[in-house]
Amino acid sequence: MAKLYFKFGAMGCSKTAQALITKFNYEERNMRVLLLKPAIDTRDGANIVRSRIGLQQDAITVGSEEDLHKLYLEKYSDRDVIIVDECQFLTPEQVDELSDIVIERNIPVLCFGLSTDFTTHLFPGSKRLFEIAESISEIKSVCTCGAKATVNARLDDNGKIVTEGSQVLLGGNDRYVAMCRRCWLKYRAQA
Repeated sequence: MAKLYFKFGAMGCSKTAQALITKFNYEERNMRVLLLKPAIDTRDGANIVRSRIGLQQDAITVGSEEDLHKLYLEKYSDRDVIIVDECQFLTPEQVDELSDIVIERNIPVLCFGLSTDFTTHLFPGSKRLFEIAESISEIKSVCTCGAKATVNARLDDNGKIVTEGSQVLLGGNDRYVAMCRRCWLKYRAQA
């Protein structure tokens, strides 16, 4: 029986690398994979999914208005599995559409992404995944102090913690650092 999976973690925990390795594993078994990413994520190019360790694959980009259930049925119904990178940027409706595919077509959907933003609030797509995914697992990351990293701290141009701003600001190691909550609170107090 297929499931909707949510695999989440803080920045730098290898979410994208694991998504691409999972894609490879399915393809190695002659299964056809639909790799999706939200169109808002343009860091590595419009249709590229790239990990920090250099793995990369072409992906189908989807806008926030795209009906993923309809897209699958009309263009990709020959696929055996769906993998979504940066799933936190999906809308709650899109998460429901992916769940419909799982239920109606018995197709596994694996979503990889962040749970919370730089203010420790859930992204709408992640919130919906926590509500309805059949399998939820955390990909661990480590703070510089050695504790488990749970916060995606946003940095300004001077390396100081930012506590206000738009929920979405694309960036990598230049803009974000994973921290434990204790370190985040300490550095935030100094900002």
